[in-house]
Amino acid sequence: MKAAALLERAFAPLAAAIQAGRIPGGVLGVVDAEGNRAVRSMGQAQLVPERRPMTEDTWFDLASLSKVLFTTPRILALAAAGTIDLDAPLTSVLPDFRHYNLDNWERRVTFRQCLGHQTPFPAVFPLYTYGRDPDLLRTFLLQHAWEAGPSVYSDINFILLGLALERIEGRTIRDMDPGPGLAWSADPAQAAATEDCYWRHRVLVGEVHDDNCSALQGAGHAGLFGTAASVLDFAAARLNDSGSDALIRTPLSARRTHGWERPYEGWSGGEHCSPSTIGHTGFTGTGLWIDFERGLAWTLLTNRVHPTRHFDSGIVALRRAVGDLINTQ
Repeated sequence: MKAAALLERAFAPLAAAIQAGRIPGGVLGVVDAEGNRAVRSMGQAQLVPERRPMTEDTWFDLASLSKVLFTTPRILALAAAGTIDLDAPLTSVLPDFRHYNLDNWERRVTFRQCLGHQTPFPAVFPLYTYGRDPDLLRTFLLQHAWEAGPSVYSDINFILLGLALERIEGRTIRDMDPGPGLAWSADPAQAAATEDCYWRHRVLVGEVHDDNCSALQGAGHAGLFGTAASVLDFAAARLNDSGSDALIRTPLSARRTHGWERPYEGWSGGEHCSPSTIGHTGFTGTGLWIDFERGLAWTLLTNRVHPTRHFDSGIVALRRAVGDLINTQ
């Protein structure tokens, strides 16, 4: 089925969510390996303190899509070049990581384990509550006595990978090129609004929503901005370059590859994806899925946290419904 027909069919759940007032607006895009694509928008990019319509060219805070659009490719490229060894500990680049006790478990954590979220770091940690000095917060991260727990999805993994990138390149992440069509901020007049932030005391538009990324002034787990077109460009490049991206398709666990998720019962891409599909979501209401077997990718970008995250937007069910319609034969 052509991209335009797939989009038409899969747009219905997004339209219903917007009409029901569960999310302000969104953009859905589909692309195939031949470069055929279709994009459609609906709803509002911002509700308060003013209303602005959503467009196909609206910029979104991509949130955790930063992990797979920026950090993962850079780490894998460094590994391919021999600059780092994925099975070496992070201390091969960050020798000061927990260096006051050389027997700490943190010093044995590897790059590959961080990519696959196979570490004992906590799922959530409010780093931003420890201050706004980015250099001090980086030092805190490296010296904090982390309590080991079960392996869960943790931003700490990618914050540490981001610190390794900064150490290798000798510059902050915000001074690095984020990639074609991507940026570390966006023009507020062209960006989807996110949250009316309690501690920053303003509606966030064009600046990063993630609290820890904001406090660090750039990090490896969040911070990218882009449009549906730029996300689809990234996906199309992956569909046509399976060799150099083999590791993003290589399983590390039942749910994860290097950086990405893979299909499992209840996952965000729906029930009908091929086994060779990878995907990732972002807290702000974003997502990207790439099905290598079908030569197809789709992105669903919403501002579901606007004006607050403390509301049941139904984003989990929406993502799965869109994925199911994309992949129904």
